[in-house]
Amino acid sequence: MQNITTIALSRLAAQERVIDVAASNMANTGTPGFHAERMVFADWLLRQPVGSQPPGGQTIAYTQDRATYRDLRQGPLIHTGNPLDIAIGAPDGYFSVQTPRGVRLTRAGHFELSANGTLVDGSGNALLDTQGQPIQAPPNDSNFSITGDGTLSGASGRLGRIAVVKPADPQALRPEGNRLFATDKPTTPLARPDIVQGAIEDSNVQPITEMTRMMADLRSYQFITQLVQSEAERAQTAIDKLTQKRA
Repeated sequence: MQNITTIALSRLAAQERVIDVAASNMANTGTPGFHAERMVFADWLLRQPVGSQPPGGQTIAYTQDRATYRDLRQGPLIHTGNPLDIAIGAPDGYFSVQTPRGVRLTRAGHFELSANGTLVDGSGNALLDTQGQPIQAPPNDSNFSITGDGTLSGASGRLGRIAVVKPADPQALRPEGNRLFATDKPTTPLARPDIVQGAIEDSNVQPITEMTRMMADLRSYQFITQLVQSEAERAQTAIDKLTQKRA
């Protein structure tokens, strides 16, 4: 009975994490550039002592929360008409922005001009060009156009080429909030970023599918909880009966 309970509890802990991840996905259905997260489970095998093995009971398999990975499929493009909203058509590309903590990566493509003419995101982080420098426009510049390779031009002429990079391991990116990611691994320039001007990439979370998955996960959580409670009640009943016999 003890084995049943501990195995169920390992699954219960993992299932709680699944629900947390699904809730985070649901909360970000409207977050530009957000990619849904998924869980990876594995069996953690515990070998029993040789002297008291039941038939066929050589190992006990516990559920292990192995990792979380991001669904890197591209989200739908939302056309805004804002000339400084830009989306990356390539699913493996990221913008580079300069933050107080260093260079960070993002797929959220809503940018605007700061008071000094620097192209920045919603948090004031400067968008970088292929030389690693902030992109700036002269005062009162207008008529911005962005080509598919990231070349930005205004009424005053060419302003620079927006850097779009590919991380060595996208799954190793560390989320830092505000749709920013940090990485310790190298990045390489993306030759064909397929930038789309006047659009942003929406979250790739599909609300109906995610809600259905979350409901199924919740039912699994409830079932496992009932199993643990049933085992606890059965163990207590056995203890009570043994106590009564001895009395």
